[in-house]
Amino acid sequence: MLENEVFSCFVFYSVLLVIKMYIIAIITGQVRLRKKAFANPEDAQRHGGVQYYREDPDVERCRRAHRNDMENIFPFLFLGAVYSLIGPSLAVARAHFLVFFLFRVLHTVAYLCVLRAPTRSLAYVVAQVPCVSMAMQVLVAVASYA
Repeated sequence: MLENEVFSCFVFYSVLLVIKMYIIAIITGQVRLRKKAFANPEDAQRHGGVQYYREDPDVERCRRAHRNDMENIFPFLFLGAVYSLIGPSLAVARAHFLVFFLFRVLHTVAYLCVLRAPTRSLAYVVAQVPCVSMAMQVLVAVASYA
């Protein structure tokens, strides 16, 4: 399995992206604790009372960043895995994976640190370019089998 250099490269960046998602989940939990804004009444009760069973704008920002990751990283995991199977060059594949990774990190930083617009939007768009490219290459590679 790891003899496929492209797939190994894909696994490397995929694991980094999953770790990034775990980090956002941890940040969300820490912001919840710091802001005393809990999603469940039993958690609020444990941390001071049901008055802390509430929403908070900072917690919601973290949750949106995490949800955006799920909406974008999960498709990348599928596309990148299939793309790795069609035999792209290692250099081109690495560029696809690296661009996606770097711009998803930038997107997260822009989201959580409330960077000036259009930083987050541009990061989103640039990260989509390798995904569209991989999708098109996969479709071309398998079109004759449809």
